[in-house]
Amino acid sequence: MNGFNRLERVEGREVNKIVAREKKHKCAVRTCRAEFVRPAPFVTWCSPECGAVLAMAKLAKQKQAQAAAERKDRQQKLAKFKRKADHVADCQTAFNAWVRFRDRNEPCICCGRWPSSQSLTGGEWDAGHYLSRGSHPHLRFDVRNVFKQMKGCNRPGGTTAASFRAGVVARIGLAAVEALEADHEPRHYTVDQLIAMTAHYKQELKKLKAAAA
Repeated sequence: MNGFNRLERVEGREVNKIVAREKKHKCAVRTCRAEFVRPAPFVTWCSPECGAVLAMAKLAKQKQAQAAAERKDRQQKLAKFKRKADHVADCQTAFNAWVRFRDRNEPCICCGRWPSSQSLTGGEWDAGHYLSRGSHPHLRFDVRNVFKQMKGCNRPGGTTAASFRAGVVARIGLAAVEALEADHEPRHYTVDQLIAMTAHYKQELKKLKAAAA
């Protein structure tokens, strides 16, 4: 009786294998998705042509991953040779890009005008510092001090201090402007802080763009 039960179980497993082999699956190629019976469990393509498509896609993905790894390695090596000034510049670029997008729906902080182009990449717009980086370097990354500004207004003779101040007062209020002007506390950023701030503003820009999409 036990021998008969074992034989029945073996036959049952064989039947299940046959059924599994005969079960139809959809081709893994998205543009195909034809139904087919797998000749082996690892086969996910319905034809040699689709197999070639999947193989090429896998190869392309591997190349992309390798290129990304090489790019990361190269960036890490270059970072070792960066001066602190280079990290300041990187942070300023990320911060300025965030400011321009933050103020995307605002006109020029100085003149209140809009240019013919609405590009936020720096073609028509700058991230203008009310209190300049030269005289107030500690406020270069202060969100109260930097606004989207037309390039013409951000050049020597492009605007007046009074016009700029009036625009900032209208935007953030007189009390905030007076607090900004009274802020003389030095900021001494370390390289690690600058790297973290650069990453922070890049991430914040991504969030703003995702929310605006």
